[in-house]
Order: sequence, then C-alpha cells, then structure tokens
Amino acid sequence: MEYNELFARTELLIGREAMQSLASKRVILFGVGGVGSWCAEGLIRSGIRHLTMVDPDRVAVANSNRQLPATTQTIGELKVEVLKKRLLEINPHATIYAIPEIYSAESSASFRLEEYDYVIDAIDSLSHKAHLLVAASESGATLFSSMGAALKMDPQQIRVAEFWKVRGCKLASALRERMRKGIKPQKPILCVYSEERLANKGEEALENVDEKGSFHKVQTNGTMVQVTAVFGFTLSGLVIQDIIK
Repeated sequence: MEYNELFARTELLIGREAMQSLASKRVILFGVGGVGSWCAEGLIRSGIRHLTMVDPDRVAVANSNRQLPATTQTIGELKVEVLKKRLLEINPHATIYAIPEIYSAESSASFRLEEYDYVIDAIDSLSHKAHLLVAASESGATLFSSMGAALKMDPQQIRVAEFWKVRGCKLASALRERMRKGIKPQKPILCVYSEERLANKGEEALENVDEKGSFHKVQTNGTMVQVTAVFGFTLSGLVIQDIIK
C-alpha cells in the first residue's frame, strides 16, 4: 500500500505540500507510557515518517488501564518494541527507531537532539524532565512537553500553555522551582496540562533517585485513559499543527 493511499483522507484536509512536510520531519519522543504511547500513535497516523522513541520500561500489568502497548499478550515486553511493531503495521513506510534507554544528564549527549526537528517530552522523572527541557531548548529543535496527567478525570479541563504560565499542576510548579535555582530553558515551551484538582485523591508523586541515578516513584497515583490519551493526542496535534502552519 502506497504512502499517499494510506493518508488520502489527511491529504484531502491539509493538502499535498503539507503531507510532504510531515513526511520530511524528524521527531524524537521521550516516554511512551500513558501519554507518550498515544502521542506516538497520533504522529504516525498523521503522516510522520521519521520517529525515534525512547523509553527503558517494559509493559506491566498495571499499565493496562491507560497505555497503548499494554495488553494481556505483551506483559514483560519492551514498550518501545511493542509500539514499533504496531506503528509499522499502520505505516510500513515509516522509519521508526526504538531505544530502550533512560534519558538522563549522563546519557543526554547520546541522543543528539540537534539532529531532530521536534522533541517531545512525556517522561515522569522530575530531574530527568528538567534536564531534557533545558537541553532540548538549546538544541534548535521545537519542544513540546507534557505536565502531570495523574489524578485527573476530566478531559475537558486539559489545556495548552507556555511552561511558565501553567497553573494548577504540581509537576510544573516543582519543575519551575528547580529551574529557578539552576539553569532555565532558553526559549518558550508549550505544555499540555490539566487545571483539574480532585479532592481527597492523594497528591502527585514525589521522586527518589538512588545513588546509581535510577528513578523511583515513592507514591503511585491513579490515572485514567480518557485523560492520558487526550494529553498524548494533544501533544501530537501540536507537532502536526506547527509543521503545517
């Protein structure tokens, strides 16, 4: 099946020139969990042909309520590999790289962010996320980021705003506090977030980084797919709209 045939309905909406632009851009996505996995799907189904996905995690049973790669048949498999197989079945013309590694200050140079047109942040770790936002802002790529999607139930309260203007999100507040004490991003960053605050539903997870640099959550929060998926599709939509504008 030809590329143009697969995306005929998209081309009717945005035109051939825009489709060619989508096919030419290089995108790297960090995190393919409850938010990032849906973002990857949105990108490939929209006509992106060059996608790199970075995530060290394997599918767990607890992922089943919200993560695209999670089924009863994929437990224990690498999320990026499960997604790569699925996405190539959607668009076999795409070039997709699956990197089962963690992004950190120590590993950041290996990802060569300057070689990409778009960087998408959908990772959980506060420290790794903060480093990625700064590094990506210095790379020359356009950056979009997801703030906290846990402890949310209402997709109608999902918003997009510049990083320093995000309100009602503890993750964003923690990131800003960290950055005020250190290095800040060099340019504006559009973020997907939710203004919703559920009463008596716990607090957003803190983090603990061990002496080897591994990230561990010290609290597990409730999540629902109608929120995480909309976060992910909104991220992919921001990329697509920026390319074809």
